[in-house]
Amino acid sequence: MGISEIAPAGMAPPAARYAHATLTTDTSRTLRTSGVVPVAPDGTVPAGIAEQVRTVWANLGLILAEADMGFSDVASIVTYVVAGPTLADDLAAVMSVRDEVFAGHRAASTLVTVPALARPEWRVEISLVACR
Repeated sequence: MGISEIAPAGMAPPAARYAHATLTTDTSRTLRTSGVVPVAPDGTVPAGIAEQVRTVWANLGLILAEADMGFSDVASIVTYVVAGPTLADDLAAVMSVRDEVFAGHRAASTLVTVPALARPEWRVEISLVACR
């Protein structure tokens, strides 16, 4: 039972610390989240991208815990980042926090830049699939 990385020998490695694909086998439970946004429990939204990403991952951690799962159960993630004048730095922060949270775990990962999210103060939104 679990999640394993699929890394074909005839394919270039991923561009960062993620898996091209993951295979889940013998799982009995699957969690799918909506896009989770950077709203703290008190309703505030941090100004900086790194703080927003940390808030999103904290919210996702709460969802995973409620489902009796952890970050090592994550099979895939989709991250949406608002494309702005500091995009290169923003993407570096997004990937750095993801790598920190995953602590070596590699999930399938897609990162999409978008012109805007549902609220103008949101600069990042993440959804995931976890299996156990």
